[in-house]
Amino acid sequence: MSDTLSPIDTAKFVAARKAVEFVEDGMKLGLGTGSTAAWMVRCLGEMVREGGLKVLGVPTSGRTAELARQQGIEVVSLDEAKWLDLTIDGADEFDAELNLIKGGGGALLQEKIVATASDQMIVITDVSKQVETLGAFPLPVEVIPFGWQTTKALVEETLVSMDVLGQHSTLRMNGEVPFVTDEGNHIIDLHLQRIGNARQLALVLNQIPGVVENGLFIDICDKVIIGHGDGRVSTRDVVSGEETEERVDFAESDNIFSDLD
Repeated sequence: MSDTLSPIDTAKFVAARKAVEFVEDGMKLGLGTGSTAAWMVRCLGEMVREGGLKVLGVPTSGRTAELARQQGIEVVSLDEAKWLDLTIDGADEFDAELNLIKGGGGALLQEKIVATASDQMIVITDVSKQVETLGAFPLPVEVIPFGWQTTKALVEETLVSMDVLGQHSTLRMNGEVPFVTDEGNHIIDLHLQRIGNARQLALVLNQIPGVVENGLFIDICDKVIIGHGDGRVSTRDVVSGEETEERVDFAESDNIFSDLD
């Protein structure tokens, strides 16, 4: 076990390392966005460079595309790939049914499109992201810039009739200017604290004019791999309901540690 990694980074790394074991030669893969997904891309790159693995990667953000190319992974668009065998991505929260909140990194739209265009989605995360009820993490809602204040008001008005604990929302900022997604949109973060009916909320939010997509991923994740700071990984399958646990060992000389941001 490497002493250079903090417990949280160890948890992210071992989850990523376990996830790439499900990758097979010739697969078309969705590559997620975020700190845990970045570990996965590095692990995958190592398999490509040193193991001769041949895959096509469809990134969910410009950041992921750049990292994948740096790692030697062939990158193509979703239109070129058409359909994917597997998507591996992180999550900001997940519940017992493997429903998710995603979008903390601002890539929820591409992430949801890519995940739903895949035969299977594996989520890699650490135990801190597991919740009994979704909603503690602010729910991202991507909106078009035109009339965003009106859209925000409509969203808040809609929340009054939803089974949520909080109704406050904020425009995500990047310093002193609004955050802009890869598609040129803004993100409104909903501070709900608790979401009683995530499926209903996801459907209702997407009916509001100006809303492009929301960060609730319902019935999309097939498997979650949870990393722990001591090197253990737990794997849960939503279909079988089975959970397995094992330990992932790695050496300090692992090449993926040499180019950390």
